[in-house]
Amino acid sequence: MDTPKTLQEAIVYFANPDNCIAYLSSKRWRNGVVVCPPCGARDAKYMPSRRVWQCKIRHPKSQFSIKVGTIYEDSPIGLDKWLAATWMINNCKNGVSSYEIARAIGVTQKSAWFMLHRIRLAMQDSSAEKIGGNGKAPVEIDETYIGGKPLNMHKRRRIGKKWGGKAIVMGMLERGSQVRAAVIPAATRPALHGNILKNVAAGAQIITDDLASSYNGLDRDEYAHEVINHTVAYVRGQIHTNGIENFWSLLKRGLHGTYINVEPEHLGRYVDEQVFRYNNRKNIGDGGRLDKCVSQGIGKRLTYKELTGKTKPEAF
Repeated sequence: MDTPKTLQEAIVYFANPDNCIAYLSSKRWRNGVVVCPPCGARDAKYMPSRRVWQCKIRHPKSQFSIKVGTIYEDSPIGLDKWLAATWMINNCKNGVSSYEIARAIGVTQKSAWFMLHRIRLAMQDSSAEKIGGNGKAPVEIDETYIGGKPLNMHKRRRIGKKWGGKAIVMGMLERGSQVRAAVIPAATRPALHGNILKNVAAGAQIITDDLASSYNGLDRDEYAHEVINHTVAYVRGQIHTNGIENFWSLLKRGLHGTYINVEPEHLGRYVDEQVFRYNNRKNIGDGGRLDKCVSQGIGKRLTYKELTGKTKPEAF
């Protein structure tokens, strides 16, 4: 069967544990050769009675399941629930809350919250390819502020913090193509220029608003820099930042309408989630989003202690 295209198809298909294993295997070992995660040996033998593989070389953990070495590792929750939750977060335009996942698949809210953060790790794009290169479409650049009004914040959260304690997210959108977004510590020149140099190809045309103190000097970095002054106009021919503003509206619709309260230390993963859905918006309905998310979840792992800040992330 092809990748499930609807939630009903996903639930029916992944209810069979053999289908789950076959699906994950096809994304993990595309050439059909099973590789042992601990030692790297090839052609491990599958044991159908236990649904695990046995490595030819004897060593600790020589038997391994399909979960080992993925975001699903060490989880007692079945793959039928994992893959249904993965389908939901990939295809719900404004995201899906942990409470809704908990009700839908029959787990606790705490487990659902942990599951969603592990899936968001798989949605994180680590591509090193820069946008706007080779005379492509202009790149719109802007920043937005995420958080409640200072008057509604607790005193300890707003005192001594700039921008009322709000988090800052910077975004770069290549028109008609991809968006890159990340949480930055401050809207200063080093932070903004550093992200632009990292993500936008030299020679690209970039369009920003009139935050002159931070964006000035980009023309010296081999960029064709255009500025739109929002106190005068929002559009001047093809010079505008309406595309990235549209992305901010999608991001905030999910944060304010679905997730309600997002802690600053976790904001980056929620941004990654929305970036993934936006960059793969043309794959909606054909299973492409699910396939890519599952494939990107291989080789990644997030433990509960790492998520809650009790230990440092593991290195792969």
